[in-house]
Amino acid sequence: MVSVGYTLMSEQAGPKQLVDHAVRAEAAGFDQLVVSDHYYPWLDSQGHSPYAWSVLGAVAHATSRAQLMSFVTCPIRRYHPAVVAQKASTIGALSDGRFTLGLGAGENLNEHVVGGWPHVQQRHEMFEEALQIIRPLLNGETLTFSGNHFDVPDAYVWDRPERPVPMAVAASGRQSATLAAEYGNGLISTEPDRHIIEMYDDAGGAGQPRYGQVAICYGPDEAECRKIVHDQFRWFGMGWKVNADLPDPDSFAAATQFVREEDVAEGISCGPNVDAHVEAFRKFVDAGFTHVAIIQVGGESQPMFLDWAQEQLLPRLRQL
Repeated sequence: MVSVGYTLMSEQAGPKQLVDHAVRAEAAGFDQLVVSDHYYPWLDSQGHSPYAWSVLGAVAHATSRAQLMSFVTCPIRRYHPAVVAQKASTIGALSDGRFTLGLGAGENLNEHVVGGWPHVQQRHEMFEEALQIIRPLLNGETLTFSGNHFDVPDAYVWDRPERPVPMAVAASGRQSATLAAEYGNGLISTEPDRHIIEMYDDAGGAGQPRYGQVAICYGPDEAECRKIVHDQFRWFGMGWKVNADLPDPDSFAAATQFVREEDVAEGISCGPNVDAHVEAFRKFVDAGFTHVAIIQVGGESQPMFLDWAQEQLLPRLRQL
């Protein structure tokens, strides 16, 4: 059975709201809670972006059953990888071993706040070094590391859960899929692409978890849902090669100014029809994902969505 997750979308809700949504989602029956780790929202209309790790700490304390995950954290600019290992282990201890560290190479949108955004080849080099630092620290090793981009003269993480925090790595092609298989305990992808899973398996990741994420917009009025999706999620279809390099919400607004409502609705299921939302989720199941987290687009609709999901959506997804 596929693990059904719920996304704490930090770009569309404040910190207290996110903790409340997490408690509600666990009570509704979701298996996993994943949180986005941003400094900026994608668009001004989303309106939020609290510090994900403070939210994770509060959620770890306020929940007791659901698995937790960062989706995803970039360990190459805004955070030093040694510090990422420390805070991931702290969340692992707070949650009694329920936390998985999700890592990716990041976006300019969030990382430029501490300086210039490296070119893509340099980012990939920095990301691999970060993985080489984080993995042993999560495992309780004392680390000395000297690389082209990071230096760790001496580091040891003192507070850790009984079992090391697992590490899942975001991938979009063969190079990143190979990194995920070599250093991680799972694969992350936001596209229902069987090919990326095959590359991951070929690189040695067979049998490990595969984490996906699907955006939907449930509501009683399909036309209103389409408007919400267009207002807040029209950036979604541009692809990571574009999304990784745009620097701020104004840039995303300019890049998507000609995206139509119908364009966005083609890729995100909208409205009250549970069958449409089940089919959007099923694409990831059919592609081979073992864990799929749902994004409900629209900050104010979360309580309504969670009630509906408990009654109608989750029973259907359990049958897949």
